[in-house]
Amino acid sequence: MKGKLHHREMNHIPVRFLIAIVLAVLETAAVIAAVMVCSYYIPYFFLLVWATEIAVVIQIIASDDNPDYKIPWLMVVLLIPVAGFMMYFLFYDRKLHKRFIRRLDDMKSIGYKPDDRRLFAGLAEESLEAHNQAKMLCNISESHLYSDTKQDYFPLGEEMFIRLLEDLRSARKFIFMEYFIIEEGHFWNSILDILKEKAAAGVEVKVVYDDIGCMMTLPGDYYRQLQKYGIDATPFSMLKGNADSEFNNRSHRKITVIDGRVGYTGGVNIADEYINEVVRFGHWKDVGLRIEGDAVKELTNLFLIDYGLNVRKIPEAKNNYFPEYTVAEPGYLIPFGDGPAPIYNRRVGKSVIQNILNQADRYVYIMSPYLIIDNELCAAIEDTALRGVTVKLILPHIPDKKLILEMARSYYKRLIGSGVEVYEYEPGFVHAKVYLADDEYGMVGTINLDYRSLVHHFENSIWMYRCECLKDMKADFADTLEKCIRIDETTINWTLPQRFLRAVLKVFAPIL
Repeated sequence: MKGKLHHREMNHIPVRFLIAIVLAVLETAAVIAAVMVCSYYIPYFFLLVWATEIAVVIQIIASDDNPDYKIPWLMVVLLIPVAGFMMYFLFYDRKLHKRFIRRLDDMKSIGYKPDDRRLFAGLAEESLEAHNQAKMLCNISESHLYSDTKQDYFPLGEEMFIRLLEDLRSARKFIFMEYFIIEEGHFWNSILDILKEKAAAGVEVKVVYDDIGCMMTLPGDYYRQLQKYGIDATPFSMLKGNADSEFNNRSHRKITVIDGRVGYTGGVNIADEYINEVVRFGHWKDVGLRIEGDAVKELTNLFLIDYGLNVRKIPEAKNNYFPEYTVAEPGYLIPFGDGPAPIYNRRVGKSVIQNILNQADRYVYIMSPYLIIDNELCAAIEDTALRGVTVKLILPHIPDKKLILEMARSYYKRLIGSGVEVYEYEPGFVHAKVYLADDEYGMVGTINLDYRSLVHHFENSIWMYRCECLKDMKADFADTLEKCIRIDETTINWTLPQRFLRAVLKVFAPIL
């Protein structure tokens, strides 16, 4: 029943996941124990241990990493003898796993590489500022500039759901879907019925879901069940129990591509709370974006790379994956991805958000479920408001994770003191990731204002300039604002225990 109160329970006993977690813990403990035993029984081995700890401290300080990331690791290394620097060796590196790196070049070779020089020349004539933003984004994300693409903005997940089913039913050649969370229920079952029907009719259907994201929502071998229906399915970065970055580098992407002509993205995962079919944290405010036309090719590129990185055989580069299909509509778009090195050697999402903030003249509106940011991004938000630009930030009032809300609120006083308007969505939880500036620039996708999105996860979004849907985004923001509580100086007189908790959480947020 729609709107039924729901508390998610463990639908499946995640035996495979539990084994992987236990193996990672045992591996970490074994390495630490071996070093400690050697220190106790081998003469002067402790000198090597201390020398290693000093070297690690120097290496952290001298690295090019953000200071916000260095500080918690320095505390771990200095405050936890032996185990601290062993954890550093195991978990500090945020680069992509070696098994992905070996596939990367092969996967890039099957992608679509348009010649967008004419579009860039046209954009430069319209706005050199927009041209420079677009050029920077394409350079650091290896994406491309597109036009001739229709956009439809959905202010609620349930509105996107209706249109998505219509498009899936119209598929003739292929359907690609990649989501962080898929959960059995009305939303997914409605989609699955169509996917099974299409696969039986000869339509190519591929599905990627994140292994950790679906830990509590799908059986550990669910991909095998989908394969029985004729659906090429794979979990993203299946957990093997290694004590390394496999727990960090998850696919938070939300992508659907239908026949290479229609694409979807946004914050909506495939679970019933995202369409308010069930209620978990009050009303679930999410958004989706449908594009139709030339820019869909970039979403296809992103999907094929993620799929190819997780299957044994590299997918064939088929001509029908990238059909020549345009829809005359004004505006420029760049669908792009973000993630760990070496696919992305710079923090793509963070750079785009900073550019939007730094170049805004009148306003910047942001909706995000989380606010856990480094000092650079926090300063960029502050500086934008201090320049006289109106900055409005909408966050949840009912959180999905209480500690995460405590972290977000630790930034309120600083931001409000700089003139930023902070709001909390009173009816429930905001899961939308919306960035809008000056009626000209916008971004919709999966990128949150938190370390998970900005540093660790594979993400995707669509940058837009002078697109028709920006008006709908602005109207939706205004409508959402009417349902919000404004946070001001009178509501941020937190108690001493609250302030202490938030201070501790803020210190360790970059490595959580």
